[in-house]
Amino acid sequence: MDYYLVLLLMLPFVWAFIRIVTSNNLSSQTLPPGPHPFPIIGNILELGKLPHQEIAKLSKTYGPLMTLKLGSITTIVISSPTLAKEALQKNDQAFSSRTIPNMAHVFDHHKLSMAWIPTNAKWKNLRKASATQIFATKPLDATQALRQTKLQELLDHVNQSCKSGAPIDIGQLVFTTVLNSISNTFFSMDLAQYDSNLSQEFRDLACSVAEEAGRPNIADYFPALRLIDPQGVRKRTRIYFSKVFGIFDGIINQRLQLRASSKGFKESNDVLDSLLNLTEEDNSEISLVDIKHLLLDLFLAGIDTTSSTVEWAMAELLHNPEKMTKARDELEEVLGKGGRVQESDISKFNYLRAIVKETLRLHPSVPFLLPRKAKTNIEICGYIVPKNAQILINVWAMGQDSSLWQSPNLFMPERFLEQDIDYKGQDFELIPFGAGRRICPGLPLANRMVHLMLASLVHYFAWKLPNEMRPEDMDMAEMFGLTLHRAVPLLAIPIKSL
Repeated sequence: MDYYLVLLLMLPFVWAFIRIVTSNNLSSQTLPPGPHPFPIIGNILELGKLPHQEIAKLSKTYGPLMTLKLGSITTIVISSPTLAKEALQKNDQAFSSRTIPNMAHVFDHHKLSMAWIPTNAKWKNLRKASATQIFATKPLDATQALRQTKLQELLDHVNQSCKSGAPIDIGQLVFTTVLNSISNTFFSMDLAQYDSNLSQEFRDLACSVAEEAGRPNIADYFPALRLIDPQGVRKRTRIYFSKVFGIFDGIINQRLQLRASSKGFKESNDVLDSLLNLTEEDNSEISLVDIKHLLLDLFLAGIDTTSSTVEWAMAELLHNPEKMTKARDELEEVLGKGGRVQESDISKFNYLRAIVKETLRLHPSVPFLLPRKAKTNIEICGYIVPKNAQILINVWAMGQDSSLWQSPNLFMPERFLEQDIDYKGQDFELIPFGAGRRICPGLPLANRMVHLMLASLVHYFAWKLPNEMRPEDMDMAEMFGLTLHRAVPLLAIPIKSL
């Protein structure tokens, strides 16, 4: 059912609830400015189909610190690096909680997920396990050879595609590579093959979860409707989570049986074994259920955002052929004509690294980051951010700000050769992975994989658009969700060049 039709049908049921909620007196507080809200629904209708873009337009009128009333939820939108720094650095502790979407309540994920739970002892344990067992430099270095193997499989597949001259879906190709790289790191096994139905099913699952998490949901704006689930978001999410947990249960149960057997079991030292070892420690605070929900977060979020970034980067290079040529020239200069791309070379690829930064500026993986929530009243720039307000950091709007970036709509990697800005949480002009204690834990792995795959696709192959399409005619539209996908899959024809 259409989103706005559902909204209109539910108005009579929420009227009494809203009267109670809005009776709270906030008149003594000075909220940041914002558009005048309609009765009951507030500013919901102003979100449109691309909320990050519509809210960015509103911020140009009402300023980089803006109030929106989304049903019964007071939302504060931040759209400038200065204010983002104040929120995520100076007031990081006060804004470290989350506004929990209704879809995250499925299987109590909101109580078990590192992404959604408060920054309490459980969160610290999960964060520590992720850092030490997965994303620290030592375990990442130890799995370099594995990623190199998966990268070679990618190149072999593209080589085969060169013979047919048919276009390939770059997003799907990269997704399968990332999926198998991470599944081998975690489980010592591939979960899909190129052009397989299973690979497409995994991608559909990841995209569907991102869409459900990002879509405007009446039950989020009017919490009294959560049990009713008028748009069916929670029902669909349960189906998606069940499919993923079913796969994890099979893998974990098989591993537990092998570990229990004294015959021929040799610990693989992959992530799953490391996490299972943690559960067996005395007084361990990490359970098998925790592991399943941690894997859900890392799989669905990490694979989807990484592959989406590579797809956007390739789209921009095909859209701007002169940038593609410049990137290929740099790679040939550093590696030689037939040189092999390796992770140790990434620091030498100055222009390629600038391409990745420019891609993340124009197409941040999570345009609002994950929503935060104020634990108490906080004063910012003379305004009050009230307790329990939802905090949205519009990193997409910051990337489009003409006061920060010259010609912000243009793809210009050169801008990052002229200024020392990185995306690791210290330069608030560019924080696609967030900042502060809630910064994305998977950033170190994503950084390696994005550069490795992008460099390889550019270095080993020339690319052309199908059907004699001109670069300027490419559809560069976005599709909103928790992850910012392309509205149209990127199809291109590879031509072997090495």
